[in-house]
Amino acid sequence: MRPILISTAAAAALATLAMAQTPRYTVIDLGTLGGTSSIAFGLNGVGRAAGAANLANGNQHAFLAGIAGNTDLGTLGGPNSNEGGLNSSDQLAIFSETALKDPNGEDFCAYGSHLVCVPAVWNGAMKALPMLGGNNGQALAINERGQVAGIAETATKDSTCLAPNQVLRFEAALWSASGQVQELPPFPGDTVGFALGMNNNGLVVGSSGTCDNTTVVGLELGPRAVLWDNGTPIDLGSLGGTMANTAAAVNDAGVVVGGSDLASEMPGYPGVQVHGFLWTKSGGMQDMGTVGQDFSSLPTAINNKGQVTGMSCDDQGNCRAFLWQGGVMSDVNSLVPADAPLYLVMPLAINDSGTIAGMAVVTSTGDVHAFVAVPVAGSAVAPKLEPEAARLTRPMPLPESARRLIRRLPARGW
Repeated sequence: MRPILISTAAAAALATLAMAQTPRYTVIDLGTLGGTSSIAFGLNGVGRAAGAANLANGNQHAFLAGIAGNTDLGTLGGPNSNEGGLNSSDQLAIFSETALKDPNGEDFCAYGSHLVCVPAVWNGAMKALPMLGGNNGQALAINERGQVAGIAETATKDSTCLAPNQVLRFEAALWSASGQVQELPPFPGDTVGFALGMNNNGLVVGSSGTCDNTTVVGLELGPRAVLWDNGTPIDLGSLGGTMANTAAAVNDAGVVVGGSDLASEMPGYPGVQVHGFLWTKSGGMQDMGTVGQDFSSLPTAINNKGQVTGMSCDDQGNCRAFLWQGGVMSDVNSLVPADAPLYLVMPLAINDSGTIAGMAVVTSTGDVHAFVAVPVAGSAVAPKLEPEAARLTRPMPLPESARRLIRRLPARGW
């Protein structure tokens, strides 16, 4: 095949276009609470982040980042807590262990303590939220109106649940700004569900299924991607598979992103192959693909400009942060300085200015730290026009500490 010749003028024009469309990010390491690990789950409209970080004794607490450092939000009596979302009033969705042993031996917070795990909000102080008759729950999202979405157990025991960590059925839950709880029913024929994301208009997304094929302990994963509109569940469909279909986030225009397993798995690979999807009411579910030749992609957040962020992973479980917009998915690590001390792995939030927050690996130590990536002023936030060779590169091999965290908290739904 003859080479394709590009004139000097055309090459210069392409280089200029690539430069103009390349977002450049300043990356901030949020540090920890004295331990070695942290992760950011929440990001509000002014760029303030929140998450969970290890203390020097190894326990994990929810934190709120600030100019003076990270504020330890404490717990509701137990050793550990985690953060699920943050709004512009600095209200946080939280779930926390208590000092009470779970009567059924469940480990709903997945810290190995088998303590009762409760949903909560933080607004200067942490306050537990009511549940649906059971013992455990998690608050995983909060909107600008102060509504909270997540998971709450019911009082119904189900012998098909995934023992030993799950004994009671659980449902998606929506809490009002005043703290009143509403059950969001699973899709007809299903028995359990959970909510992962919501928008400012009260639309809620997540998954539903049965107690033997849906899990919320350690990771949230179900077989049916669901959107709740005024409390009514809508099946969003799938990309062909039936095992892993979960909606992770929804913006104010009602555009939903999440992950769906494919009908045909990669030959010789024993796991489920999941691709990110983008769903609209008019267009249904569309496959977002991956970065280059990666095996899977897992969207976690979408802003009101339609930018999506999440992870793209190879078949060995090495993942990298992606930014998707305009039908193009790019490795965020190609949009930061080459000598950046962090390798961005798992974004979990993006605001309308394009700021991203999540989890990164400190390249000098292999520790896992929360990060915020802020677009440089004057840079157009758009995917980089990468040459074919760059797009086919694989993500950086990750240390085992990062792999364990990805497996345990894979993306608020993976």
